[in-house]
Amino acid sequence: MTQTSDPAAVLAAFEARALRVTTPCGDGAMVWRVWGEGAPVVLLHGGFGSWNHWIRNIDALAAQYRVIAADMPGQGDSDDPPHPYDAESLADIVAEGVSRVTHEGERVRLVCFSFGAVVGSLVAARLGDRVVSFTAVGAAGFGARGRVTQDMTRITPEMSPAEQDAAYRHNLGLLMVADPAHVDDLAMLIQRRNTERNRIRSRPISVTDKLSVTLPSIRARIDLIWGDRDVTAIGYFEPRHALLRSIQPDARIAMLDGVGHWVQYEDPERFNATLLEFLAAG
Repeated sequence: MTQTSDPAAVLAAFEARALRVTTPCGDGAMVWRVWGEGAPVVLLHGGFGSWNHWIRNIDALAAQYRVIAADMPGQGDSDDPPHPYDAESLADIVAEGVSRVTHEGERVRLVCFSFGAVVGSLVAARLGDRVVSFTAVGAAGFGARGRVTQDMTRITPEMSPAEQDAAYRHNLGLLMVADPAHVDDLAMLIQRRNTERNRIRSRPISVTDKLSVTLPSIRARIDLIWGDRDVTAIGYFEPRHALLRSIQPDARIAMLDGVGHWVQYEDPERFNATLLEFLAAG
């Protein structure tokens, strides 16, 4: 994986090409960015994230679809949700947003990463037949999971910039990618910006079984994409897959070998090809 010479310029260029749309979020607004034309593909990012979790996938998707990427409530550029919040109340905001940023009667494909898959499953259940497919990527919300977060470094304002960078690099290498060499300058900038703008606690939602109990309520086709070295799921793949296939026996599950949790960033070529194949079947 090549190093990005100017990651800030990469992010700025994507934002400059996007149509920015807002929908209600409590007393404020939820921010969405849109690229491309055609049938809508809605992207929901992971915890401590924003639209830029999909930076290496947007162009491949936008060549065939209208890509609509969220900053979820309390993250990125979106305003905070009303307090107290939970997965259900966040899903209410996001589901209303999806209805507003797509056209009446238009059917959508939902692609949801990690924490976003928990909220996204509830969105899919709420939207019913409006959803063609629900693709969960490195999904949280299955209940039991690895305890990797206990080894992550807490980043505090008292740290020097160098200490913070070391902590971001450590955390990315521990949680997000299989090969720490894949933590490039762009990944570092994304992680720093997203962490600095995060105002909600997503992990207490991610470690619940909310996705598991919601899956039977989803009318759309359900697909899963994992990196087989995803530390949040190693040791739990088989029961999760068995659960899904008990609900949808023909569900498709892709395991990309040698890749970690942030599979769409670490191996975008294989991920994009897999996702486009899944989306086309809808």
